[in-house]
Amino acid sequence: MAAIKPEDISHSPMDQLQGLEYCIDSNPSWVETILLGFQHYILALGTAVMIPSFLVPSMGGNDDDKVRVVQTLLFVEGINTLLQTLFGTRLPTVIGGSYAFMVPIVSIIRDPSFAMIDDPQLRFLSTMRAVQGALIVGSSIQIILGFSQIWAICSRFFSPLGMVPVITLVGFGLFDRGFPMVGTCVEIGIPMLILFVVFSQYLKNFQTRQVPILERFALLITTTVIWAYAHLLTASGAYKHRPDVTQHSCRTDRANLISSAPWIKIPYPLEWGAPTFDAGHSFGMMAAVLVSLVESTGAFKAASRLASATPPPAHVLSRGIGWQGIGILLNGLFGTLTGSTVSVENVGLLGSNRVGSRRVIQVSAGFMIFFAMLGKFGALFASIPFPIFAAIYCVLFGLVASVGLSFLQFTNMNSMRNLFITGVALFLGLSIPEYFREYTIRALHGPAHTKAGWFNDFLNTIFYSSPTVALIIAVFLDNTLDYKDSAKDRGMPWWAKFRTFKADSRNEEFYSLPFNLNRFFPPS
Repeated sequence: MAAIKPEDISHSPMDQLQGLEYCIDSNPSWVETILLGFQHYILALGTAVMIPSFLVPSMGGNDDDKVRVVQTLLFVEGINTLLQTLFGTRLPTVIGGSYAFMVPIVSIIRDPSFAMIDDPQLRFLSTMRAVQGALIVGSSIQIILGFSQIWAICSRFFSPLGMVPVITLVGFGLFDRGFPMVGTCVEIGIPMLILFVVFSQYLKNFQTRQVPILERFALLITTTVIWAYAHLLTASGAYKHRPDVTQHSCRTDRANLISSAPWIKIPYPLEWGAPTFDAGHSFGMMAAVLVSLVESTGAFKAASRLASATPPPAHVLSRGIGWQGIGILLNGLFGTLTGSTVSVENVGLLGSNRVGSRRVIQVSAGFMIFFAMLGKFGALFASIPFPIFAAIYCVLFGLVASVGLSFLQFTNMNSMRNLFITGVALFLGLSIPEYFREYTIRALHGPAHTKAGWFNDFLNTIFYSSPTVALIIAVFLDNTLDYKDSAKDRGMPWWAKFRTFKADSRNEEFYSLPFNLNRFFPPS
């Protein structure tokens, strides 16, 4: 028997992910670009509808208010996505709403000064203005850390080993929005999950005019089929005698978005009135802004890999965080009821359809702005039952998590030190937030429950986030445990060449500012 060569049983580490049809600066035809952009827009609707649908009723708002918030959120998402792809990291990332802001926003909603207001509409407006004020103040954290390049300095302590748990839990940390939501309506969630996997993976070689149409447009095709199937079930009376929870999840006519949406409505700043400011609310919101910063850092690194780009240099990453801070400021000015972060599901879609083109994401931003102004048409697409989105999340969140695991190729996983750090950070990154979630469900408040509400919000928000917990643990252990003699094991020699803009010639291709703006903002 012939001797087995080392190259036959191992794979060399690769700076850029291979196998993508289009990378960050290559573009499909305009027809494909428009369809792919529309696909990203459809995917972004899940979070854009889910967050207001949960928060607005608890604030005293009605269906009209919910539709206005959804429209405003989509409008600002479109603007923020354009800003990020033009002037931020320039990675093909959709900037969407964030669940990280739920804890401080729910705390504001439960504030006794608002809960005692009898008029529901006045309570809604008062709460909305308080959330706006907190977002405006909180946005300063990312603006300062980003544009001052402080986050670039902090990122010097990040190694490939330290980033593995963070990027992995950006995907795995959202597990409660996957199959648990599919299970709320299995008759449409399970078929959607199976059909999406079959189209995007098993039938990916089916081509029409040399275009792998089933792989590239799997989300659009399967969503249309299952949505039509769900509408057929609704129209036939299949849910007529089912519990309200099932009807709300399964029916295509329960969101009340289409009937409540205006034909044309252009969102504008301060349309809910002048924001109000409270130190306690603002401090709690700052924690959510920090969580958003960590989650976006992991998502940016995942997006760079799925766009077949090199890892973003420290100053580019910091620049992107600064522009995301501007995005959160816009969230506060417009009143979107949440802050901004990189949309993890849209990052996953880059890998699923193997198209990492920046132009596609910019087209999707155009769809967000356009349909946010044409209310009825946008509401039609926003009425897709959430289990359909959840089924897609099961695949896309897992794909993003696997990108995080792929960074292990640059480290030495025969090192007990590395195994310890990776395992502990991954486990506690899942376990600690799960403890906080279960405690909150049982006690109706977080484990941090002192008389200082701002302190409670800060701690509960931080430890509710899996990527944030993983970052704290992984980076601390990685920089204190035998760190002097383990640079190679941590992957630092590979990482070092991407720290600065000029260290690798590919950085200019991927991350240079448009319109020759590098003349005025020279990269470091």
